[in-house]
Amino acid sequence: MRSHSSRSHRCLATRRLRTFGLALTLGAGLAATSLAAQEAAETEASTDLFLRANKVIVSPGKTLEGVSLIVRDGRIIAMGDDLAAPEGAQTIEGEVICAAFIDPWSVAGVDASSAGTDRVDTATRATDALDPYRQDELLEDLVESGVLMMRVEIGRSAAVSGVGAVIRAAGAEPVLADAALTARLDSPGLDPVSRVGQVDRLASALTAAQKYAADVAVYERDLKVWKEEIAEKEKELAEDFKKAKKARDKKVKEAEEDGEELKEKKYKEDKRPRGPKLDPKKASLARAVGGEVPMVVHVEQALELRELLRVTRGFTRMRMVIAGGRSALLFADELAERGIPVIVTPSPGSPGGDVGEMDPGFALAGELSARGVEVLIGSGATSASASVNLPLLAAAAVGHGLGEDAALHAITRGPARVFDLQSKVGTVQRGLHADLLVLSGDPLSSSTRVLASISGGKVVHQAGN
Repeated sequence: MRSHSSRSHRCLATRRLRTFGLALTLGAGLAATSLAAQEAAETEASTDLFLRANKVIVSPGKTLEGVSLIVRDGRIIAMGDDLAAPEGAQTIEGEVICAAFIDPWSVAGVDASSAGTDRVDTATRATDALDPYRQDELLEDLVESGVLMMRVEIGRSAAVSGVGAVIRAAGAEPVLADAALTARLDSPGLDPVSRVGQVDRLASALTAAQKYAADVAVYERDLKVWKEEIAEKEKELAEDFKKAKKARDKKVKEAEEDGEELKEKKYKEDKRPRGPKLDPKKASLARAVGGEVPMVVHVEQALELRELLRVTRGFTRMRMVIAGGRSALLFADELAERGIPVIVTPSPGSPGGDVGEMDPGFALAGELSARGVEVLIGSGATSASASVNLPLLAAAAVGHGLGEDAALHAITRGPARVFDLQSKVGTVQRGLHADLLVLSGDPLSSSTRVLASISGGKVVHQAGN
C-alpha cells in the first residue's frame, strides 16, 4: 500500500510538473504572440510617410516651394511648409516631388498572348489577362523609372479589343477596371476601299450599340411604369379586400342555394414589358457610345482618320481618343474643336504614306499641342518593356517643340483626366491617393534620378535600398 501510495504521489507530482511546464510553454508562446502583435501594431502605426522637397509640382505649371507632405492610409492627408513629421513616420527627402508617371497606352503587366490575340470582343476585359508573375522584373523596372500606372489593353490584332484597365506597376494591381474600349483602324497592306470599309464597320457597330442602349432605356422606363401600376392596383385590392370578401361570400351562398357553381372573374394583370435580347457585346460598346467610358481608336493614316471623324460626328456623347495619329496634324483644328485628345508615341518620321499625308515624327506632339489639341504620351502598346521609356519619350517630345509643362501633363494629369482618375491621381493634392515620385531634379531631365516611388501610399522603390 505504501509503495502504491508513493507511486501515486510521484505520478501526481509528475502531472503537476508537466502541467506547470505546459503552462510555462503556453505562457511563453502567448507572450511571444503578444510581442509579435505589439510589434505588428507598432509597424502598422508607423506607416505614415513624411515627404519633403525643395519643390513640389502640384500640377504642370503650378509649383510650391519648400513644401512637405504627410501620407497616411494611402492618401495625402496634409501639405504645407510648416509641417512636422508624425512620430514614427518614415521621412524621405528630395529636390522635387511630383505625381507619378502614367502610361496611357501600354501592355505592361498583360499576358503576351492576350496582348497580341484577335480572339476578343467588346465585352472582353483586360483585367482577366493580367500576368504580374512572369513580368515581375519588368514591373520592378517600371517602378524604378517612375512609371507607376499604365492603361493596358489586349487584342492587338482585333478590330475591337474590349475593355482596357488602368493598373499599378507594383504587382499589376487594377486601379480602374473599366478604363476604355479600344478599336483599331491600322491594318497594314489594305487597299483604300478596304480601309474605309473598316471605318464603316466600326460606325455600324457603334450605331447598333446606340440603338441597343435606346431600346434598353425604353424597356427600363416601361418596366418602371408597369411596376408602379401593379403596386397601385395591389394597394387598391388590399383596401377593398374586406368589402370584396363579403360580397363574394354572399355570391357563394346564393349559388349554393340555387345549386349552381360560382364562376369568378379572374384578375388579369397587365402584360409585363419585354426588353431587348441581352447582348453583352452591344451593351459594352454602348457604354462608350454614351460617354460612360472613353473610346480609344488606334488610327494612323489620313484616309481612315478623315473617315473616322466624319462618321462619328453624330455620336455627340462619345468621348473619343485617338491613339497613334501620325497624320493627326492634318485634322488638328477639328480635333481641338471636338476636344479629342491624341496619344502620341514620339518617334522619327516615317517616309511614305498617302498623298497629302503629314508625318512630323518627334515634332508631332509639339505641333498638335500648339494647335490646341490635348496631347498624351504613351509607349504605343507594342511591347511590355516599352513603358519603361515613357519619361524618355516625354523628354524627346520636349526636345522637338513640346513645352515642358505640356509634356509633364501628357504623362501625369492628362491620362488621369482622360481616363477618369483625376479625383484619385495625376496631381499632388490633399485627399488624393499618394502615387508620387521623389526626384533628385526636374522630372524630365536626363540627369534626374528617382529617389523614391510611392504607389498607393506605399514605398515601392527607394534608391540605395
